[in-house]
Amino acid sequence: MTDAEILRHIDLTLLKAASSWADVQKLCDEGVRYKTASVCIPPSYVKPVFETYGEKIPVCTVLGFPLGYSLSSAKVLEAEEALKAGAAELDMVINIGDVKNGYYDKVLAEIKAIKKTAGDKILKVIVETCYLTREEKIRMCEIVTNAGADYIKTSTGLGPAGATLEDILLFKEHIGPGVKMKAAGGVRTREEMAAYLEAGCDRIGTSSISVLTNS
Repeated sequence: MTDAEILRHIDLTLLKAASSWADVQKLCDEGVRYKTASVCIPPSYVKPVFETYGEKIPVCTVLGFPLGYSLSSAKVLEAEEALKAGAAELDMVINIGDVKNGYYDKVLAEIKAIKKTAGDKILKVIVETCYLTREEKIRMCEIVTNAGADYIKTSTGLGPAGATLEDILLFKEHIGPGVKMKAAGGVRTREEMAAYLEAGCDRIGTSSISVLTNS
């Protein structure tokens, strides 16, 4: 697997609270230059990035980030505003409290509502695996599939732990044929990136691609 092939699967990510416009521009310039799958940025930067870069790079942003416990109606509104601003992809965080309480119907309904809003735009569902039991992870595979989402994503990258190959292999066993996988959180080396792609991931979220570009 070449560096260029890996880069095509990278969501180049900058979601730090203190990210400046200069930081975001630097990220987007790298994304354009190295042809990453997307740049994943805070919602407040979607409009200026789209106005500056247009169709040069797909713009991804986050909903209910990073804790996921905002109201479903707020997440839907976030989705609507992000799409109007130019977002092509949405990464939403599930309500982990609902999972812990066994309110799976609520989790399903929320994802369905956001996917309805997203339409033909890509929706990735962050399940934050570090907080879930094996049984809950399997249940989320089923829910993400039934909700019609495009991807299941391991982590926000801001929890106590990130992606593991074990979780990706579990996802692979339990997601439906129409669902892809994204690994995020702690994926930093070229070897790790290649391993996740070889395990079946279609996307990798990372804040740096210097290991692939020598920059």
